[in-house]
Amino acid sequence: MDRMASLENKQAALVNALRGYGRVVVAFSGGVDSTFVAAMAHEALGDGATAITGVSPSVAPSEREEAAALARQIGIRHEWVETHEMDNPDYVANSPMRCFHCKDELYGVLGAIAERAGGATVLDGTNADDAGDWRPGRQAATQHGVKSPLLDLGFTKDDIRELSHRMGLPTWDKPAMACLASRIPHGTPVTVGALDQVGAAEAALRALGIRQLRVRHHGDVARIETDAEGMAIAFSEENRARIVTRLQNLGFKHVALDLGGYRQGSMNPPAEGSQGA
Repeated sequence: MDRMASLENKQAALVNALRGYGRVVVAFSGGVDSTFVAAMAHEALGDGATAITGVSPSVAPSEREEAAALARQIGIRHEWVETHEMDNPDYVANSPMRCFHCKDELYGVLGAIAERAGGATVLDGTNADDAGDWRPGRQAATQHGVKSPLLDLGFTKDDIRELSHRMGLPTWDKPAMACLASRIPHGTPVTVGALDQVGAAEAALRALGIRQLRVRHHGDVARIETDAEGMAIAFSEENRARIVTRLQNLGFKHVALDLGGYRQGSMNPPAEGSQGA
């Protein structure tokens, strides 16, 4: 069987699985995976599917705006809900289990909404490529009964991107995203001020055309991780000066460009997976 036929079969199986749920609530960040799930859920269930985006200081304003635009494009009902992980001392302490506490809050809120909606099923965008990563949020998903249809059916990230492209979803080539708290080293408390600094710094870099990046927050040092294309943009004399000025205006004393480049999960515990943030 060729790849196109295989993907079509997977897509058909996904539609059938989604219809079997009857009503669903999609944890919708506006990333590659959750956007694909939301689009497929809307195709399979129409008004039986709702996309819900959690709002907190750890979500960049630009991501909230993009999620709203994507939901309008898909046509799915879209709601916002505030989450309060910053009220949890275990989250703020920023241990390697931080993501568990964040997802525990989110899925608890979504589960309550799903229950009020007549027992809808909460879905996330976890896929087969995520299975071996350091993702403590998966533990929270399991505890709250969240379903992962992409994982169950063996969808890889490449599958999702290719099908998203065919469906006309603009997220098909969107760089991997993660919450802003993932930029803060484990053991350093998460604060709204640090999250705001990181969000504003990354927005400034994206305004220069740098797509794939993380601004890692090391106190008064901003360590920029980006790919080769991003480095070329940052190394231009004009942009280098702009970046330093902008990030120093945000409160960083020093601005460093990590020559190791962008690496998903570079802040993860060294004994665990290499992906995720």
